[in-house]
Amino acid sequence: MKKRSKKYQEAFSKIEKNKAYGKEEAVKLVKETAITSFDSSIEVAMRLNLDTKKADQQLRGAIVLPKGTGKEVKVLVVAKGDHAKAAKEAGADFVGDTDILEKIEKENWFDFDTMIATPDMMPLLGRLGRVLGPKGLMPNPKTGTVTTDVAKAVQDAKAGRIEYRTDSFGNIHGIIGKASFSEEDLIDNLNAFVSQILKIKPSTVKGDYVKNISISSTMGPGIKIQLNTFDK
Repeated sequence: MKKRSKKYQEAFSKIEKNKAYGKEEAVKLVKETAITSFDSSIEVAMRLNLDTKKADQQLRGAIVLPKGTGKEVKVLVVAKGDHAKAAKEAGADFVGDTDILEKIEKENWFDFDTMIATPDMMPLLGRLGRVLGPKGLMPNPKTGTVTTDVAKAVQDAKAGRIEYRTDSFGNIHGIIGKASFSEEDLIDNLNAFVSQILKIKPSTVKGDYVKNISISSTMGPGIKIQLNTFDK
Protein backbone atom coordinates (compact mmCIF):
# COMPACT_ATOMS: atom_id res chain seq x y z
CA MET A 1 0.00 0.00 0.00
CA LYS A 2 1.31 3.42 -0.96
CA LYS A 3 2.60 5.39 2.02
CA ARG A 4 1.05 8.85 2.17
CA SER A 5 3.00 11.95 3.14
CA LYS A 6 2.56 13.57 6.55
CA LYS A 7 0.95 16.58 4.86
CA TYR A 8 -1.58 14.35 3.12
CA GLN A 9 -2.39 12.51 6.34
CA GLU A 10 -2.94 15.82 8.16
CA ALA A 11 -5.22 17.02 5.36
CA PHE A 12 -7.09 13.71 5.27
CA SER A 13 -7.70 13.89 9.03
CA LYS A 14 -9.81 17.03 8.50
CA ILE A 15 -12.32 15.07 6.41
CA GLU A 16 -14.94 12.83 8.02
CA LYS A 17 -14.89 9.36 6.47
CA ASN A 18 -17.95 8.55 4.33
CA LYS A 19 -19.47 11.98 4.96
CA ALA A 20 -20.95 13.99 2.10
CA TYR A 21 -20.68 17.74 2.64
CA GLY A 22 -22.72 20.68 1.41
CA LYS A 23 -20.93 22.41 -1.47
CA GLU A 24 -20.01 25.48 0.61
CA GLU A 25 -18.39 23.36 3.33
CA ALA A 26 -16.72 21.13 0.72
CA VAL A 27 -15.16 24.12 -1.03
CA LYS A 28 -13.90 25.51 2.27
CA LEU A 29 -12.36 22.12 3.08
CA VAL A 30 -10.73 21.71 -0.34
CA LYS A 31 -8.90 24.99 0.16
CA GLU A 32 -7.81 23.95 3.65
CA THR A 33 -6.54 20.57 2.42
CA ALA A 34 -4.48 21.91 -0.50
CA ILE A 35 -1.04 20.54 0.42
CA THR A 36 1.26 21.53 -2.45
CA SER A 37 3.85 24.29 -2.25
CA PHE A 38 2.44 25.70 -5.51
CA ASP A 39 -1.06 27.00 -6.20
CA SER A 40 -3.00 23.73 -6.46
CA SER A 41 -5.60 23.16 -9.12
CA ILE A 42 -9.08 22.28 -7.83
CA GLU A 43 -10.85 19.49 -9.70
CA VAL A 44 -14.40 18.19 -9.67
CA ALA A 45 -15.12 14.54 -10.42
CA MET A 46 -18.60 13.22 -11.23
CA ARG A 47 -19.47 9.53 -11.38
CA LEU A 48 -22.40 9.14 -13.74
CA ASN A 49 -24.81 6.30 -14.45
CA LEU A 50 -23.80 5.92 -18.09
CA ASP A 51 -23.25 3.02 -20.44
CA THR A 52 -20.36 4.39 -22.48
CA LYS A 53 -20.71 1.56 -25.00
CA LYS A 54 -23.72 3.51 -26.28
CA ALA A 55 -22.72 6.42 -28.53
CA ASP A 56 -25.33 8.82 -27.11
CA GLN A 57 -23.97 8.25 -23.59
CA GLN A 58 -20.40 9.23 -24.48
CA LEU A 59 -20.46 12.83 -23.29
CA ARG A 60 -18.02 15.36 -24.64
CA GLY A 61 -18.04 19.13 -24.78
CA ALA A 62 -16.72 22.35 -23.30
CA ILE A 63 -17.83 25.07 -20.92
CA VAL A 64 -16.55 28.56 -20.21
CA LEU A 65 -16.21 28.86 -16.43
CA PRO A 66 -17.65 32.14 -15.12
CA LYS A 67 -14.58 32.84 -12.96
CA GLY A 68 -11.97 31.37 -15.32
CA THR A 69 -9.42 28.66 -14.56
CA GLY A 70 -6.61 30.75 -13.10
CA LYS A 71 -4.37 29.58 -15.92
CA GLU A 72 -2.93 31.66 -18.72
CA VAL A 73 -3.79 29.80 -21.92
CA LYS A 74 -1.70 29.92 -25.10
CA VAL A 75 -3.96 29.59 -28.13
CA LEU A 76 -2.97 28.42 -31.60
CA VAL A 77 -5.36 29.02 -34.49
CA VAL A 78 -4.97 27.16 -37.78
CA ALA A 79 -6.73 29.28 -40.39
CA LYS A 80 -6.26 31.34 -43.56
CA GLY A 81 -7.32 34.72 -44.86
CA ASP A 82 -10.01 36.64 -42.96
CA HIS A 83 -10.28 33.92 -40.33
CA ALA A 84 -6.56 34.20 -39.59
CA LYS A 85 -6.90 37.97 -39.33
CA ALA A 86 -9.87 37.64 -36.96
CA ALA A 87 -7.89 35.21 -34.79
CA LYS A 88 -4.99 37.65 -34.48
CA GLU A 89 -7.33 40.52 -33.59
CA ALA A 90 -9.03 38.33 -30.95
CA GLY A 91 -5.69 37.74 -29.21
CA ALA A 92 -4.54 34.33 -30.44
CA ASP A 93 -0.92 33.68 -29.47
CA PHE A 94 -0.07 31.85 -32.70
CA VAL A 95 -1.80 31.89 -36.09
CA GLY A 96 -0.82 29.99 -39.22
CA ASP A 97 -1.83 27.30 -41.71
CA THR A 98 0.47 24.84 -43.49
CA ASP A 99 3.55 26.56 -42.06
CA ILE A 100 2.50 26.01 -38.46
CA LEU A 101 1.46 22.41 -39.14
CA GLU A 102 4.90 21.71 -40.62
CA LYS A 103 6.49 23.23 -37.51
CA ILE A 104 4.52 20.82 -35.32
CA GLU A 105 5.32 17.83 -37.51
CA LYS A 106 9.01 18.49 -38.17
CA GLU A 107 10.09 20.27 -34.99
CA ASN A 108 7.79 18.51 -32.51
CA TRP A 109 6.61 21.98 -31.45
CA PHE A 110 3.86 22.13 -28.86
CA ASP A 111 4.26 25.52 -27.19
CA PHE A 112 0.49 26.02 -26.92
CA ASP A 113 -2.38 24.79 -24.73
CA THR A 114 -5.33 24.87 -27.15
CA MET A 115 -5.63 24.48 -30.90
CA ILE A 116 -8.53 25.99 -32.84
CA ALA A 117 -9.06 25.33 -36.54
CA THR A 118 -11.49 26.31 -39.27
CA PRO A 119 -13.33 23.38 -40.94
CA ASP A 120 -11.41 23.77 -44.22
CA MET A 121 -8.12 23.11 -42.40
CA MET A 122 -9.20 19.81 -40.84
CA PRO A 123 -8.17 17.58 -43.80
CA LEU A 124 -4.61 18.91 -43.41
CA LEU A 125 -4.74 18.34 -39.65
CA GLY A 126 -5.71 14.71 -40.15
CA ARG A 127 -2.13 13.59 -40.68
CA LEU A 128 -1.19 15.04 -37.27
CA GLY A 129 -3.90 13.14 -35.43
CA ARG A 130 -1.41 10.57 -34.13
CA VAL A 131 0.53 13.28 -32.26
CA LEU A 132 -2.26 15.74 -31.41
CA GLY A 133 -4.80 13.13 -30.27
CA PRO A 134 -2.82 11.62 -27.36
CA LYS A 135 -2.02 15.13 -26.10
CA GLY A 136 -5.69 16.14 -26.19
CA LEU A 137 -4.94 18.92 -28.67
CA MET A 138 -6.88 17.76 -31.73
CA PRO A 139 -9.62 20.29 -32.55
CA ASN A 140 -13.16 18.94 -32.35
CA PRO A 141 -16.54 20.47 -33.28
CA LYS A 142 -18.08 19.14 -30.01
CA THR A 143 -15.73 21.29 -27.95
CA GLY A 144 -16.08 24.37 -30.16
CA THR A 145 -12.50 24.19 -31.42
CA VAL A 146 -13.49 23.52 -35.04
CA THR A 147 -15.38 26.63 -36.06
CA THR A 148 -15.62 29.54 -38.48
CA ASP A 149 -16.19 31.91 -35.54
CA VAL A 150 -12.54 31.83 -34.52
CA ALA A 151 -12.73 35.14 -32.66
CA LYS A 152 -15.30 33.79 -30.20
CA ALA A 153 -13.38 30.52 -29.82
CA VAL A 154 -10.18 32.42 -28.97
CA GLN A 155 -12.02 34.67 -26.49
CA ASP A 156 -13.66 31.65 -24.82
CA ALA A 157 -10.33 29.84 -24.51
CA LYS A 158 -8.72 32.89 -22.93
CA ALA A 159 -11.72 33.43 -20.63
CA GLY A 160 -11.52 29.95 -19.09
CA ARG A 161 -13.04 27.35 -21.38
CA ILE A 162 -12.45 23.80 -20.20
CA GLU A 163 -13.16 20.59 -22.07
CA TYR A 164 -14.72 17.49 -20.56
CA ARG A 165 -15.43 13.95 -21.70
CA THR A 166 -16.54 10.72 -20.05
CA ASP A 167 -14.00 7.99 -19.50
CA SER A 168 -14.86 4.33 -20.14
CA PHE A 169 -16.35 4.03 -16.64
CA GLY A 170 -18.74 6.98 -17.01
CA ASN A 171 -16.66 9.39 -14.93
CA ILE A 172 -16.17 13.02 -15.89
CA HIS A 173 -13.49 15.35 -14.53
CA GLY A 174 -12.88 19.08 -14.82
CA ILE A 175 -10.67 21.80 -13.37
CA ILE A 176 -12.75 24.47 -11.62
CA GLY A 177 -10.00 26.84 -10.49
CA LYS A 178 -7.06 27.20 -8.12
CA ALA A 179 -6.68 26.93 -4.36
CA SER A 180 -6.00 30.68 -4.33
CA PHE A 181 -9.51 31.39 -5.67
CA SER A 182 -12.08 32.70 -3.20
CA GLU A 183 -14.68 30.24 -1.95
CA GLU A 184 -17.34 32.21 -3.82
CA ASP A 185 -15.50 31.95 -7.16
CA LEU A 186 -14.90 28.23 -6.74
CA ILE A 187 -18.60 27.70 -5.93
CA ASP A 188 -19.62 29.69 -9.03
CA ASN A 189 -17.38 27.54 -11.23
CA LEU A 190 -18.51 24.32 -9.52
CA ASN A 191 -22.18 25.24 -10.03
CA ALA A 192 -21.54 26.04 -13.69
CA PHE A 193 -19.75 22.74 -14.32
CA VAL A 194 -22.34 20.57 -12.57
CA SER A 195 -25.23 22.44 -14.23
CA GLN A 196 -23.69 21.80 -17.64
CA ILE A 197 -23.35 18.06 -17.00
CA LEU A 198 -26.93 17.87 -15.68
CA LYS A 199 -28.18 19.75 -18.74
CA ILE A 200 -26.70 17.23 -21.20
CA LYS A 201 -28.16 14.13 -19.51
CA PRO A 202 -28.87 11.60 -22.27
CA SER A 203 -32.57 10.79 -22.63
CA THR A 204 -31.75 7.07 -22.63
CA VAL A 205 -30.35 7.06 -19.07
CA LYS A 206 -32.45 5.00 -16.68
CA GLY A 207 -32.41 5.51 -12.92
CA ASP A 208 -30.29 8.09 -11.11
CA TYR A 209 -28.03 9.99 -13.50
CA VAL A 210 -25.44 11.24 -10.96
CA LYS A 211 -24.00 8.70 -8.53
CA ASN A 212 -21.30 10.74 -6.85
CA ILE A 213 -19.67 14.18 -6.92
CA SER A 214 -16.40 15.04 -5.22
CA ILE A 215 -13.75 17.75 -5.35
CA SER A 216 -10.06 17.63 -4.59
CA SER A 217 -6.90 19.71 -4.86
CA THR A 218 -3.73 18.59 -6.64
CA MET A 219 -2.41 15.57 -4.67
CA GLY A 220 -5.00 16.30 -1.95
CA PRO A 221 -7.77 14.03 -0.63
CA GLY A 222 -11.20 13.81 -2.25
CA ILE A 223 -14.18 15.46 -0.56
CA LYS A 224 -17.60 14.03 -1.30
CA ILE A 225 -20.45 16.49 -1.94
CA GLN A 226 -24.15 15.99 -1.18
CA LEU A 227 -26.02 15.60 -4.46
CA ASN A 228 -29.01 17.61 -3.29
CA THR A 229 -26.82 20.62 -2.48
CA PHE A 230 -27.03 21.56 -6.17
CA ASP A 231 -30.82 21.89 -5.94
CA LYS A 232 -30.30 25.07 -3.90
